[in-house]
Amino acid sequence: MMTINQLSEQAPFTTKDGSTIRSILDSTNAPVQQQSLAEASLPPGAKTDRHYHKASEEIYFLLEGRGTMEIDGEVRVVGPGDAVLIPAGAWHQIEALEGLRFLCCCAPPYRHEDTFFS
Repeated sequence: MMTINQLSEQAPFTTKDGSTIRSILDSTNAPVQQQSLAEASLPPGAKTDRHYHKASEEIYFLLEGRGTMEIDGEVRVVGPGDAVLIPAGAWHQIEALEGLRFLCCCAPPYRHEDTFFS
């Protein structure tokens, strides 16, 4: 059975790290088993709380805006078209220099319980 979810029909919510996301495909809205896909956004000047995930590897794909991405102490400027790999267990934080919109893919799927802070 084919599953197609429209982004505009997904309700936004705030994750444990402080970003606003809309789950595009995850176990709450599709028969997803091994990954999740969400759209995340941060207004200018906002940043996520620095955190890590024990189980999930993440990929951020920047769609709009510019920001700084920090992974385990290394900081780089990121913008549209950049894909960022965040290994499981890596401390990370993204800050919006401009309003940011990006896709976030997690494998295994994102779960609040897999988000840890210092």
